[in-house]
Amino acid sequence: MQAVIRSFVSGGNVVKASLLQHVRVINPAIQPSVFCSRSESTQSARMEEHGFESTTISDIMNAKGKSADGSWLWCTTDDTVYEAVKSMTQHNVGALVVVKPGEQQSLAGIITERDYLRKIIVQGRSSKSTKVGDIMTQENKLITVTPETKVLQAMQLMTDNRIRHIPVIKDKGMIGMVSIGDVVRAVVSEHREELNRLNAFIQGAMATEFRSLSETSGSAIALILLLFIHGVHSFYLPGVAPQDFEKGDELKVKVNKLTSIKTQLPYSYYSLPFCRPKKIVDSTENLGEVLRGDRIENAPYSFKMREAQMCNILGRVTLDAKSAKAFKEKIDDEYRVNMILDNLPLVVPIERLDQGSPAVVYQLGYHIGLKGQYEGSKEQKFFMHNHLAFTVRYHRDSQTDAARIVGFEVKPYSVKHEYEGEWSEKTRLTTCDPHTKRLVVSSATPQEVEQKKEIIFTYDVDFQESEVKWASRWDAYLLMSDNQIHWFSIVNSLMIVLFLSGMVAMIMLRTLYRDISRYNELETQEEAQEETGWKLVHGDVFRLPTNSDLLCVYVGTGVQCLGMVLVTMIFAMLGFLSPSNRGGLMTAMLLLWVFMGLFAGYASSRLYKMFKGTEWKRIAFRTAFLFPAVVSSIFFVLNALIWGQKSSGAVPFGTMFALIFLWFGISVPLVFVGGYIGFKKPAADDPVKTNKIPRQIPEQAWYMNPVFSILIGGILPFGAVFIELFFILTSIWLNQFYYIFGFLFLVFVILIVTCAEITVVLCYFQLCSEDYLWWWRSYLTSGSSALYLFLYATFYFFTKLQITKLVSAMLYFGYMLIASYAFFVLTGTIGFYACLWFTRLIYSSVKID
Repeated sequence: MQAVIRSFVSGGNVVKASLLQHVRVINPAIQPSVFCSRSESTQSARMEEHGFESTTISDIMNAKGKSADGSWLWCTTDDTVYEAVKSMTQHNVGALVVVKPGEQQSLAGIITERDYLRKIIVQGRSSKSTKVGDIMTQENKLITVTPETKVLQAMQLMTDNRIRHIPVIKDKGMIGMVSIGDVVRAVVSEHREELNRLNAFIQGAMATEFRSLSETSGSAIALILLLFIHGVHSFYLPGVAPQDFEKGDELKVKVNKLTSIKTQLPYSYYSLPFCRPKKIVDSTENLGEVLRGDRIENAPYSFKMREAQMCNILGRVTLDAKSAKAFKEKIDDEYRVNMILDNLPLVVPIERLDQGSPAVVYQLGYHIGLKGQYEGSKEQKFFMHNHLAFTVRYHRDSQTDAARIVGFEVKPYSVKHEYEGEWSEKTRLTTCDPHTKRLVVSSATPQEVEQKKEIIFTYDVDFQESEVKWASRWDAYLLMSDNQIHWFSIVNSLMIVLFLSGMVAMIMLRTLYRDISRYNELETQEEAQEETGWKLVHGDVFRLPTNSDLLCVYVGTGVQCLGMVLVTMIFAMLGFLSPSNRGGLMTAMLLLWVFMGLFAGYASSRLYKMFKGTEWKRIAFRTAFLFPAVVSSIFFVLNALIWGQKSSGAVPFGTMFALIFLWFGISVPLVFVGGYIGFKKPAADDPVKTNKIPRQIPEQAWYMNPVFSILIGGILPFGAVFIELFFILTSIWLNQFYYIFGFLFLVFVILIVTCAEITVVLCYFQLCSEDYLWWWRSYLTSGSSALYLFLYATFYFFTKLQITKLVSAMLYFGYMLIASYAFFVLTGTIGFYACLWFTRLIYSSVKID
């Protein structure tokens, strides 16, 4: 629909009112009206200020004005099609009104460019001998509207029937024409009016002082609504808006980065001496695409919709020593070429036996080449995939004959092409020639990669109709792994963790209920002193921890991570961050991290005030800089390593500046705003008073040793996620899609519950052993699951990956260290807040004098 709207808006051409050659003008006194393409005849009159839902065709015609001559372009049924098309070409219009000879008031029909294409060109008829009356759309088949028809109804009629002009009929007479451009301009005009009013309102509101946070929120919401309404005309999610192609339409093939699971270092496609177009154009990239190393550029391939091509010569390259070495290195590292067509990635179909029956799996991208030996020789050679057999699958609409692309596949071949005579643009290959029906079907005579070798690049394009509908075209890409194992593992983990959580919750409720009841029934102070366990440390349990400022900072950062992950998963489950939206997931996480700084500042300053702190600005500053500074330091080191390898994965300086701006320009101020709001809130009072003299902690059993209990506490949270972690690591490091965000959200909920419960249990045991230093231990208990995550990542590196280069290994462990650090902050915060809620609950439930 957007493509249609764009074409209609750009096609608002001017029809001059003067008489030109064969075109006649109906007397405006007889039928005063305006032809659909006349847009310059009047100044745009302002339409009534009611929403476009109630705007009528009459309003559009009034806006077009009555000061024009009221004429429209026409021809007769006896005119030849050639004369009619010539008239349309001269006046830059797409249709003519057809009248009967000598009866200028009598409408006979309409002739359009589409009639010419379908009924003359396609059928091979002569335009100079065919009359307009033979191919025009007859009057009885015309789709018309009245002046009272709503604009939206007219737009619906025009889009459903794929017409650009629609006659306006009143009292059985034609009074004018309206084009899709007129309709779109009416809608846009109304939207512009609304935007101007809303913008004036916002500017007026911003001129006043912000009296409270609620006023700030209201203005922000209004601004967001303004941006959203403004973006309705130009924004859509990649992979969501379908595009229709007619037969013969040009298809734009794009090339993406070269990838390898052995090196994890992406490179630009044109970093190798492949054939190039005359001008290389970079496609628009979002922040996430740049950080992923995507470099999407135009390709020299020329595709025409549903027009098969055989043995097209792309170009010829003669290798020198440098280019031959570059190709050999990339082939040795098993690099793949990635391409995109209509937002679909290129895949290689691979047949395999699945439980005895053949099945097809898809590999993203095709290998640049392969290694092998000639028969009877042990010397290893490198061979180039220089012939590509593309297959474009499409789903055709039986009514409109338009088609949508639902698949993009390739089979690569290595062929040593041969030709006779000297090379020229008209050279015909003897190894691949459609005229002699000689096609490439195997790599029997492969193309070797060596210095001074000549490589000729060729390709085939085949179009195959598919029953797969456009909405399901990603299914083949997403259903690549063994789903039975995936489902069984997830459900098994879910059931085990839920069972353990239920058991823990039941034990805790029964034990605590009995303890609190017994303690409240004690009558004398002597009996109370005879009691042991968590009741005896009520005077020390809320004593300030050591390094309380640092704890506040980490808790605030954890809240920031939790908010980012939670909102990201919600958007992912709703489909906004599907794999079709390249880079969308990373972009969303970065932006959400920045805006969640508000909650980070709020949480850290609230806890800081509970610790009787007074310098909230210092805490806000440390919250804004501690975690990002550690991550940025690691990131800059890794980026320098990537830069040294001349990989496209290195973040450019412009993107680096954008990241720094997001940090210093948005995140840091939001942290301070949140810190100010949190510190202004009254501090939460402790349920019990703290003694002035700290109580001595008795000697602890070996199993209550802090290090041991902290390490034990991280096992269960890690056990809740390690199965899903395998699939996440596979999608990141083995170049596969991850898409089961629903399951991931369930696992995340299980992780939250598990972190909370295991921390509460161990905190209860700690307090029962009269150890009241629970603040940091509650954070570290659940946070220790990050240690197991990093150990599992190490295990995954040595068992699943084939990385051999030192730089690639450093990249892997560097990024996994960042992920483990973020996981530590996230899970630690969950455990801390659960323990804080638990201790405040139980100590507020007992009677203490």
